[in-house]
Amino acid sequence: MKIIFFEVSKGEESFFSQYFNGADVAFYEEKLSEDNIGKAFNAEIVSVFVSSAIDKKIIDALPNLKFISTRSTGFDHIDCDYAASKGIKVSNVSGYGSHTVAEFAFGLILNLSRKILVANNYIKESSDYKFFSAMEGFNLYGRTLGVVGTGRIGKNVVKIANGFGMKVVAYDLYPDMAFAKENNFTYKKLEEVLTESDIVTIHTPYTKENHHLINKENVFLMKKGIYFINTARGELVDTDALIFGLKEGIIAGAGVDVLEAERELKEEVEILASSDKSEKVKDFKTLLEDRVLIEMPNVIITPHIAFYSKEAEEEIKKTTVENIKSFVDGKPINLVK
Repeated sequence: MKIIFFEVSKGEESFFSQYFNGADVAFYEEKLSEDNIGKAFNAEIVSVFVSSAIDKKIIDALPNLKFISTRSTGFDHIDCDYAASKGIKVSNVSGYGSHTVAEFAFGLILNLSRKILVANNYIKESSDYKFFSAMEGFNLYGRTLGVVGTGRIGKNVVKIANGFGMKVVAYDLYPDMAFAKENNFTYKKLEEVLTESDIVTIHTPYTKENHHLINKENVFLMKKGIYFINTARGELVDTDALIFGLKEGIIAGAGVDVLEAERELKEEVEILASSDKSEKVKDFKTLLEDRVLIEMPNVIITPHIAFYSKEAEEEIKKTTVENIKSFVDGKPINLVK
């Protein structure tokens, strides 16, 4: 089978090459898009990361495509329903980064609660070794953490919170009551979690059904002075509502590793140069809102790196190899469709 990898670094290419030696395989550092679709024309298997938006146009342009392997847990960058209608299987890497992302979420929490970046930036800019009121933080011990989504990542967040002596409340469509009893926390409705929490952190996968799970209506319900963390998907949060909450003082600070329309933010020049701007109006709006967030002093933004640790990267590569080999052997694993 002809296998094409996109969004692959030179180091990753060396790793994958040893497992597909002798196969008809090609590697490209750029994302897969309509502009370079010719490079994948005869592909039967395509492997991508999250910047490659595989929509109906891309799928229709690949007549031999049988399998899409995304090297990520999330698969909202792929039109899985349309792929399924064409008999194309899609797999993801479901098990990596559960500790990695949970630890990163707490990194954001600690930076906000203890003003670490504020203090760091001050001393580097002023060389004045003193503290002042803007550096005053607060203890996590005794605070209430709201965890939205208690899959593998959310469960690890709960365990870390217990280590800090925090009270935990959680929301999940499919609550794990045995885990809740074992780890001494309570499942509640989303509205109750937002009302009671001092800090809320999002760890649910993105679906069409939970688009803008956090919106202006439930931002109004949040406990005043809440801190907000999102290391899941940007589209889970209405950026308008997040900015509103921050400006109104409902949300005291935010730590976000993901942004709504972050793919477009990475490709700002392409958007501005696009001849078809009619379809980009929403992207422009969200792009501007993302810019507003980036400029806010009480917001920490990182470029979608919560997953990015040495251990997680190795797991991604290993599972991707297993996904592709299993499909070639006629026994596909980790299928999302």
